[in-house]
Amino acid sequence: MKQILTALILVLVPVLAVAAGGGGQLDNMEPDLSDKASLQRGAKIFTNNCMGCHSAQYARYKGVAEDIGIPQELYEENLIFTSSRFAQKMKNAMPGEQAEQWFGVAPPDLTLTARVNGPDWLYSYLRGFYKDESRPLGVNNVVFDNVGMPHVMVNKGGLCAEEPHIGAEPTVDPATGETVNGGVCDDWAIEGSMEPEEFDRAMYDLTNFLVYLGEPALMDRKRIGVYVLIFIGIFFIFAYLLNREYWKDIH
Repeated sequence: MKQILTALILVLVPVLAVAAGGGGQLDNMEPDLSDKASLQRGAKIFTNNCMGCHSAQYARYKGVAEDIGIPQELYEENLIFTSSRFAQKMKNAMPGEQAEQWFGVAPPDLTLTARVNGPDWLYSYLRGFYKDESRPLGVNNVVFDNVGMPHVMVNKGGLCAEEPHIGAEPTVDPATGETVNGGVCDDWAIEGSMEPEEFDRAMYDLTNFLVYLGEPALMDRKRIGVYVLIFIGIFFIFAYLLNREYWKDIH
């Protein structure tokens, strides 16, 4: 028994250490896969800003369009920019070998990124870029230190001049009465075309879409789960009555 307990401790200690040492504070993001408008906006942002480098090869255009309510003709006209057909997988046109030469490593597939990292991490990461001249691309990320990805949406969201306030609750300075950490950035190195609240909403929509990509059947699973629980509850009543009938003459 002592050997078994020792083995369990040795297994759990690294896991707990990783959990304790993970990515710091994050902003909360509650996905809503029933919001089709949000998913449609997220699909547009993903196609126009992410699929130049990243793919979503475990999803198909047809399935995505049907799930989020975009007609085939509209989807093909506005959200497929390669030679791919509607029923094919969502791959980009960037050759993997050339991408590795350009970036040092091929940009990862994003189909399951929300399931791997979680929506809070992803939402915070997308809004966590800031200016850092020591980095090759001139930017860093408060959630993912020494990030190798450029801030591809800098023209829309802008670029913080210093580390943004991710996971920090707004507070009031008692001396001045001013709100501290009221926004993501105190100062901007580059101002974007969107207002901060507008950009936050866009990143919510993008994260929401990526959560959907990671598990397209999530809403169906939850809906079916309700009926399963109702069935189990009704079945339990009959099982209880049958069990009582079987044992009523046994004292």
